[in-house]
Amino acid sequence: MVFAFLNALGKGDRKRELGDDDDQKDGQNDIMVKGVTISYSGKQAVKDVTMTIPEKKVTAFIGPSGCGKSTLLRNINRMNDEIVGCAYSGEIIWQGMNILQKKVDPVALRRRIGMVFQKPNPFPKTIFENISYGPKLLGIRNKKKLREIVERSLKDAALWDEVKDRLNDPAMGLSGGQQQRLCIARAIAVEPDVILMDEPCSALDPIATAKIEDLINELKKEYTVVIVTHNMQQAARISDLTGFMYLGELVEFGITRQIFEKPKEELTERYITGRFG
Repeated sequence: MVFAFLNALGKGDRKRELGDDDDQKDGQNDIMVKGVTISYSGKQAVKDVTMTIPEKKVTAFIGPSGCGKSTLLRNINRMNDEIVGCAYSGEIIWQGMNILQKKVDPVALRRRIGMVFQKPNPFPKTIFENISYGPKLLGIRNKKKLREIVERSLKDAALWDEVKDRLNDPAMGLSGGQQQRLCIARAIAVEPDVILMDEPCSALDPIATAKIEDLINELKKEYTVVIVTHNMQQAARISDLTGFMYLGELVEFGITRQIFEKPKEELTERYITGRFG
């Protein structure tokens, strides 16, 4: 299957396999969503969405509950494949291929397009085992290499200084904000290219939320980040681009500052100013 060979490759090797070298065309790593429609048991949840999500930027989806934000997000790494009765059409072009094709291996795809969920979901294992779990699945057994991966991932997730002396403690003993950063570190450990985040701060207090937001701003230096949030202020603070969705449709998509300061669509302005939603 397409992508199946990626499981055993490092990030640099994977990019070379896909032609991602110095001669790669600009925009090859952008995520181009083309006419995507998603239905659950015949009822449309996302309707004919088209947009381009640029590489190494933070893109936010905003809109009221039930408008299709999370459904669209989950389709970017084929998580909707796991939902009985879910069907989709259209294309998502990334790395020069349509990743919605049935021949694309969704498990291998999710290694490259990781996901962090609304509620922190650490494994009932130690902190070290949580981070090393993915690399071990990919065949890495060298203890020194695993320690390096764990340290690097926790540092990238701004958690290393807080847990470096208790890596063998249960991950479930961490605070909610620490658990969420642990989940981000776990996603980073397998060296993805894209990180999807579905309401990553909704269960966190303001202090933990601020840490996650700071982390997201750092992550975009190395990763493409796509986030769903109900918090418009959060989208305004951390995203480079914003898409406003309503009743399954993408009403407006553009540079965040323009969306919040001078939206083109009246419906967007009404939502931004709190007149509905």
